[in-house]
Amino acid sequence: MEGINKTLKIQFFFRPFSTHPEVQMVIFVAFLLMYLTSLGGNATIAGIVQVNHSLHTPMYFFLANLAVLEIFYTTSIAPLALANLLSMGKTSVSITGCGTQMFFFVFLGGADCVLLAVMAYDRFIAICYPLRYTLIMSWPLCVELVAGSLILGFLLSLPLTMLIFHLPFCNDNEIYHFYCDMPAVMRLACADTHVHETALYIISFIVLSIPLSLISISYVFIVAAILRIQSTEGRHRAFSTCSSHIIVVLLQYGCTSFIYLSPPSSYSPEMGRIVSVVYTFITPILNPLIYSMRNKELKDALRKTLKTSR
Repeated sequence: MEGINKTLKIQFFFRPFSTHPEVQMVIFVAFLLMYLTSLGGNATIAGIVQVNHSLHTPMYFFLANLAVLEIFYTTSIAPLALANLLSMGKTSVSITGCGTQMFFFVFLGGADCVLLAVMAYDRFIAICYPLRYTLIMSWPLCVELVAGSLILGFLLSLPLTMLIFHLPFCNDNEIYHFYCDMPAVMRLACADTHVHETALYIISFIVLSIPLSLISISYVFIVAAILRIQSTEGRHRAFSTCSSHIIVVLLQYGCTSFIYLSPPSSYSPEMGRIVSVVYTFITPILNPLIYSMRNKELKDALRKTLKTSR
């Protein structure tokens, strides 16, 4: 009990990117701009889908939900990271606050990965079974798939977060990161973490490999169906619709796999921190940009909305 009380009183600090205030300020401005751009871009996507009845289809329903997920996902990280940058690493977070941030990060990140697999399934049905699309992708099913993504993210996040924060933490309380990432926090535990590392690897493997396998299988059938389309314009339209989703999948899964599926012995705190910037700040910016640039219906809806608002 004394050990638990001691652990609960611990305050974590995040290591600054630089010891120079000027460099920290530049990084702060860059992070703030990326965060605001991400919020603006994803809110725009969600808003356009909501107000344009022509986009009230399963494909855009999933896209709008992905945008909302990205907003919450980035917001679970950005405020504390920005405060830490501004204070030169003097902003503390309690072990409860760190666990809460970790829970929401894993919960929303896991739901994000599952939702990308759902979007691949939607494209698979649309291209391989176009005549049965509206029958198969009914609105109740779409809602259930989004709810299922959230439930799976929750069920994966809660036990893993509880497992890690049952570890004892002693004197070393500086996290070599800009948020409470699991590998970085586990390195501070003053106990054997092999079981925890194994649990993290297994859950990460489930969250990443199973949805990615389903996405890959879907796209094998999608590509085969597209190649059978006689019209060049039809093939181009189908590839254009799918390519934006593929780019987002590669960015999301590539970076997270690098961090969570690498052997613990090869984990580099500095590299982990740099790669994490990509999927916590940069990818949420690229998602709306990639989808809006490569999707004619979305661009047309955006122009229509802008003209109406003038």
